[in-house]
This record gives sequence, structure tokens and C-alpha cells, in this order.
Amino acid sequence: MTTILIADDNVDLRRTVEIFLVRLGFQVLTVGNGREAVEAVREYKPDLILMDMNMPVLDGWGAASELKNDTRTAGVPIIAVTAYTLPGDQARCLAAGCDLCLSKPVELDKLAVQIHDQLAFRLRSL
Repeated sequence: MTTILIADDNVDLRRTVEIFLVRLGFQVLTVGNGREAVEAVREYKPDLILMDMNMPVLDGWGAASELKNDTRTAGVPIIAVTAYTLPGDQARCLAAGCDLCLSKPVELDKLAVQIHDQLAFRLRSL
């Protein structure tokens, strides 16, 4: 079963996305900050990460960078999900190691397409 980690400090948003992804057949893990995300990825090895970029303890940029610089976790696709929409924010997400950057609010159907695309790309790359 494909596992997705949701890293977001907004409990309601995490729960909404979790319910949606479970209905699509994914196993879902959730955490509330970037430090927990890094630890969860190392422990559970999810197939994909949905990462909020503005979180406490360690933000999404720091968490993504840490994960992409670790050979054990570098191959896990990260989709940045952020409320930041200023010019340069997408480039900043990609520079931190995210594979894709989506702006909040994200439409769940579009998110599902992006998740499937990232997982398919990862399988082709293995």
C-alpha cells in the first residue's frame, strides 16, 4: 500500500486531506511540524510527502532541504503545499528540494492528480 505523509500544522486541513487520501486507497501518516516530518520520513519511509512550508519548530523549507540532503530520504518526492504566492516562492520551494509547489487552497481533485503523477514519475525513475 502506498503511504503518504502529510506535514502541516493546521489540524483541520491535515484531517480533511487525510480522509480524502484514505478514501483513494492511500495509507496516511500525519505530523504537525517539520522536525516531526523529518523523523517520520526516516522511520516510516513514506512514498510521498505533502509538506506545508510554514510550520513551527522546523519549517517546510528546512525539512525539505534536510530530507533531500540525506541519501536515505533523498528519493522521496515532496509536494510543497503553501499559502505563499509571492513571486519567487515556487523557486524557493524547488531550491529547497521540493519536486512540486502547489498554492493553498488546493483543490483535492487536482491534488490527487499531482500525487499520482509524482508517484508514477518516481516509479519510472527507480
